Amino acid sequence: MQYDDHLRRFSEQLGTNADLAFFPVSADLQYLTGLPREFPNFGATIHPGAWLEGMWMAPAHAPVLALPRMSAEFGGLGSTAVEVRILGDFDDPVALVHDVLARFEVPQRPRIALSDRTRGETVFALQRLYPEATFVSATELLRPLRAIKSEDEIALMRRAGELTEASFAEVLPKLKHGMTELDIMAEVDYQLRRHGSPGPSFTTALYNAGPNHELIFGHPEKHWRRQLHPPVSILFDFGGIYEGYCYDFGRTVAFGAPDAEFQRVFDLVMASQAAGIAALRAGAVTAAQVDAAARQVIEDAGYGAAFRHRLGHGIGLDVHEPPFLTKTDDTVIQEGCCSQSSRASCSMTGVRRALKMWSLRAPAAANR
Repeated sequence: MQYDDHLRRFSEQLGTNADLAFFPVSADLQYLTGLPREFPNFGATIHPGAWLEGMWMAPAHAPVLALPRMSAEFGGLGSTAVEVRILGDFDDPVALVHDVLARFEVPQRPRIALSDRTRGETVFALQRLYPEATFVSATELLRPLRAIKSEDEIALMRRAGELTEASFAEVLPKLKHGMTELDIMAEVDYQLRRHGSPGPSFTTALYNAGPNHELIFGHPEKHWRRQLHPPVSILFDFGGIYEGYCYDFGRTVAFGAPDAEFQRVFDLVMASQAAGIAALRAGAVTAAQVDAAARQVIEDAGYGAAFRHRLGHGIGLDVHEPPFLTKTDDTVIQEGCCSQSSRASCSMTGVRRALKMWSLRAPAAANR
């Protein structure tokens, strides 16, 4: 991966937009430096001086990565090509940051670009250091670079897809009538790790529906332990990670042979998929126009009210990234964009390598 090129191109933009930029450990920072993110905890694990944790950079100066000692050691974040400054457990974080910013020659009324994932505590500290600062979004400056994937990035996403699909292939023969949703979700997450992902790219979900199975959103305590007996449609929504890049994968399995209405809706979705793919033309259509092409098929069949979701979203180091394939997004689709479509596998690169938008495959009947 050409991280030096990513950092160089962002630095060129920074010079005309801000005097200082800060990126916490995040997808933005991984894009710029390759610094990996830790797998998230449910509860926050806070280290002394955690608000300074991230990369500080200014035009015409080499960036500095500031880390609390525990992040550097236990988090394995101290190994990077960027200069690293370690904050000891008993050191003063304000003094360390002040030293770095003095080297950067930050003016007294600076424009400060902050990643959208920056802690509020970091913002408050900067306001105290620079009461007359103006803040802008570093993520917005970086986003046009992240939106267009390089061949290296696409290769990583394809690999994330391969291990995700291999995991699903292992799950399928283990499906049995009477399993709970929790049984299946646990098997998915186990297989993802077994095949090389550090974990799911987002919380693994099942959206199951049938005459005797209400489709429930949220409230996992109400449905995770429900047993799944035919007839029921089981919709998988999950994805793996490879080298920080995400996959978002959807497949449908029928417990019991699907009835005529189920098959009709499935065929309709596949026709909508085909219309969306046909609409993709790099540099010639907007995200909204692609959404409209697929949506029209559903509306013409009388199911428009049921298609309440956007068609899809960008994907990369984050599971959801702009642009969004929705009627309110007028972004022109470009070669190198990668998009995931609702309840689907990944992804398109521009338009010439479109892969399985809304790809639910033929519904597999699990009769075990």
